[in-house]
Amino acid sequence: MSTPTEVQDLTAPEFTADPYTGFARLREQAPVTHVTMLGSPPVVLVTRYDDVRTVLTDPRFVNDPELAGGPGVRELILQKLGLDDDLAGYLIRNILTTDGAEHTRLRKLVSRAFTVKRVQALRPRVEEITARLLDDIAAAGRVDLVEAFSYPLPITVICELVGVPEAQRPQWHEWGRVLTSRDPERMSGVLRAAVDHTHALIDARRAEPADDLVSALIAAQEEDGDRLSDREMVTMIFALVIAGHETTAHLISNGVLALLTHPDQLAVLRAEPHRWPQAVNELMRTRGPVQFTQFRYPVEDVELGGVPIPAGTPVTAGLLAANHDPRAYERPDELDVRRETGRGEGHLGFGQGAHYCLGAALARQEGEVALRMLFERFGDLALAVPAREIPWMVQPGFSRVAELPVRTS
Repeated sequence: MSTPTEVQDLTAPEFTADPYTGFARLREQAPVTHVTMLGSPPVVLVTRYDDVRTVLTDPRFVNDPELAGGPGVRELILQKLGLDDDLAGYLIRNILTTDGAEHTRLRKLVSRAFTVKRVQALRPRVEEITARLLDDIAAAGRVDLVEAFSYPLPITVICELVGVPEAQRPQWHEWGRVLTSRDPERMSGVLRAAVDHTHALIDARRAEPADDLVSALIAAQEEDGDRLSDREMVTMIFALVIAGHETTAHLISNGVLALLTHPDQLAVLRAEPHRWPQAVNELMRTRGPVQFTQFRYPVEDVELGGVPIPAGTPVTAGLLAANHDPRAYERPDELDVRRETGRGEGHLGFGQGAHYCLGAALARQEGEVALRMLFERFGDLALAVPAREIPWMVQPGFSRVAELPVRTS
């Protein structure tokens, strides 16, 4: 077994051009190894299912490097991107990067908005938005499905839930694109604009409350001012809006491409439409948009895959590799919409443990509604270019198509 001494650059073409092959090689040849990305110092990447699940669920691994006495890799990356400490703090300290009582406090404030019951109540609105977008696609005949469908649906849903006015939603779409791509020339300006805008949104809702999550957070703050600061509210809104539409948008795009290039699986779903929820889980496993997690830090010396990892060492969990691990799945690289998952989802795409994706139920529902209604509406939906010509984003950590040209007839 390889030891974590051979540093792999995750910006190399073998990972950006064909991540499935690149990460499979690591999983089989060096399942615990050092990697670097975006100018980061070396961090440990684990790629086998059992090790990935350990990193996600073992309480010895935390998201806050200060708790482990180790270096903060995200801080170093953001510094290299030219962000000052105050501005970078809006991306570093949030519900996704805290642990223990602080994380529980923040999660409790918003978890009621994402319960299964609340998400089910949103379904008619999700279907209504989807139907309107499909009308527009029908009128156009040929579209880039990423911009015409995959993005507009989840950003509309999450913005309505949070309380972002309709006129401002295209701006959030652009901000999300820049912040997730980490464009060094635009990061500072975009983040400052987003911070200022979000503070203004909070001020507006404080003056005129509405039936949305921002107003609910303000009410919680006024009931107990020590529980939630305005800065925490801004970081919360960032995390919810950006994470709440970026990954779902690309799950939809990746799912459409997978089904159009696997017509036998699409035929199963047309004949057995009750399998759509099952299919979304399988698409999340095989074509999920997130390749690996943000950094975790062991608070004590641990061992993964037979390799010792000292306390404080930055570790990232390879979701893509684990979801294709033959030790966990039969025929792991095969898309099978009839695949039985037992009581669980059958994948690690939404994470596990304390930091399990807060919006997973909403993402699954949006993916199911979007894909089912799209393929029911357009029986002859097809790629407008050969599959090999579909452009992918060259972006470490993500498997996302940049464009998805389709025609409806």
